[in-house]
Amino acid sequence: MNFLSKTIIFAACLCATTAFAQVPAGYYNSTRDLCDEELRQQLHTIIKNHLELDYTQLWAKFHQTDMRNGDTIWDIYSDCTFIYSADQCGNYSEECDCYNREHSVPQEWFGSTTPMKTDLFHVYPTDGFANSKRSNHPLGTVSNPTYTSSNGSKVGPCTFSGYTGTVFEPIDEYKGDFARTYFYMSVCYKDKDLGQSDESMFNGSQLKPWALQLLIQWHYADPVSQKEIDRNNAIYRIQRNRNPFIDCPYFVDAIWHDHCEFESCLDADAGTDIAQTTVKLSAYPNPSADIVNISCEKTMTSLSVFNILGEKTFYSETDANFATINLELYESGVFFVKATFDDGSSATTKIIKY
Repeated sequence: MNFLSKTIIFAACLCATTAFAQVPAGYYNSTRDLCDEELRQQLHTIIKNHLELDYTQLWAKFHQTDMRNGDTIWDIYSDCTFIYSADQCGNYSEECDCYNREHSVPQEWFGSTTPMKTDLFHVYPTDGFANSKRSNHPLGTVSNPTYTSSNGSKVGPCTFSGYTGTVFEPIDEYKGDFARTYFYMSVCYKDKDLGQSDESMFNGSQLKPWALQLLIQWHYADPVSQKEIDRNNAIYRIQRNRNPFIDCPYFVDAIWHDHCEFESCLDADAGTDIAQTTVKLSAYPNPSADIVNISCEKTMTSLSVFNILGEKTFYSETDANFATINLELYESGVFFVKATFDDGSSATTKIIKY
């Protein structure tokens, strides 16, 4: 049983008209009142039947999905400047020789089968040499790199609990991009095998527990960027499907956190009943290395902290509008604070420990 209410509270985050991507009218309306695996299944149904591309088409599609400054390729692995078409690989012996079609979920994990092999949502143009160093290694955190690219991407022994092999760590700017890419792959290819090997971050289509924990942290620490929004819209025009976790980041909470009090991505004119959530928790400073202050306009009767696995790490009864939580002994990561009130209702917020 999850630690948070199973009641869906739809707040007024109408993704079709906000800073998120331009979602077609009604695109996610069938997700109403769904949570956990039911929501994952419905999102799978919405996005699975996309246009399958030919592998040779990917070079040309990058001109629509991954460009900046005119004809310059947007490389997420290096600071090299690649000219579209002219600098496609090719042979390479060092960084900046040419760029590859990089499968952020390595082909070896899923046997290079289609349509995964040609899905633009996880295929990025990247420096060929840096890509070769990334190899088939999973994502992770690195403290003593054996290789560091020109933009700071690293390869080395994993320091994240749950995996002990060699990993690849992208720079902070793209960690959320990778997380939402992997969430997309887990949902879009729910009926496929994305890997069984030790190196794969998947077990079938499910993310392994350590991988899920890492990616959720990256998802919260690096919110959706304009680059992702633009890329999502461009790929939709090509493949005719979308990445739900760019359009509505709250889907992550609803599927993998049992945290179903999330903001709706339904259309304002879809006939839905929108219940406004009036009680808010404020957490500051957030992120924090030690003390986090929790305040609320309503008197709290208890305060709990949960890690991303749903395990309670702190509980205290109170009778105030303000409390402090000391995170000094906590490991770095994302946590949930839940406050309860004397009328039986509750409110939650996220906090991040450096």
